[in-house]
Amino acid sequence: MGVPSWIRRRLPPAEELEKMDTLLRSLNLHTVCESAHCPNIGDCFRRGTATFMILGDVCTRNCHFCAVAHGDLALPDPGEAGRIARAAELLQLRHVVITSVTRDDLPDGGAGHFSSVVTAVREALPDSTIEVLTPDFQGDTHALSVIASSEPDVFNHNMETVERLYPVVRPEASYRRSLEVLSRMRSLLPGRLLKSGFMVGLGELEEEVDTLLHDLRHAGCDILTIGQYLRPSGKHLPVYEYVEPERFEAYRRLALKIGFSGVASSPFVRSSYLADSFLDGGLP
Repeated sequence: MGVPSWIRRRLPPAEELEKMDTLLRSLNLHTVCESAHCPNIGDCFRRGTATFMILGDVCTRNCHFCAVAHGDLALPDPGEAGRIARAAELLQLRHVVITSVTRDDLPDGGAGHFSSVVTAVREALPDSTIEVLTPDFQGDTHALSVIASSEPDVFNHNMETVERLYPVVRPEASYRRSLEVLSRMRSLLPGRLLKSGFMVGLGELEEEVDTLLHDLRHAGCDILTIGQYLRPSGKHLPVYEYVEPERFEAYRRLALKIGFSGVASSPFVRSSYLADSFLDGGLP
């Protein structure tokens, strides 16, 4: 399948990547930007932003769309929270996004570690907003309560795809469980923003996207991101289609019509790309 013109991006200057990479390496930190081969890495690093990935860079699950490694696992690093807070302070971030690999091996799925990172960042940058992009914690209500107790400004949990494609795209996850996570967090974090996102181009039907949009809104989701699936390597799922920008715009309009307060929908949108824009009112 040929790659259309709208899905091509110019590489950023190497020095812009090296500057951010030097800071991250000096503090022994990981970003999802690097681990997931995000196409926006140049834009974000140039703007002095990054999505910090905690609990290591090895995942216990093997989703067929994701470039994050899976294999041997390390224990949570108690010094990681302080180093992330230091990096956020050095970068003077107004909005800090914290995500993680899935750690089904840990009793709380890493929720307590998440909470400690949020606390450290808030102490270092009390005027900044914080967004957490979490795994499903296997639906564990205690883990979700721990996350809620840290009072993030935005809670984000991605659906990734439509229900029919879960066995192929996310075989160790559950569509209904992810919706339940969002619904639970809606009740635990009243007044805070609830966010989710998914990919297109995996073979989903337009009516299935419609159902997913309504399911997310019913779960209490406020903010939505929709982007094009891009194959990280030959070992991952192939791209079924490159969705034209006009259809991304149609999905955006539909989501706004059914009640989402903010929607970013275009080929290069990812769940944490320009995340601060939602809080600034920069995206409709």
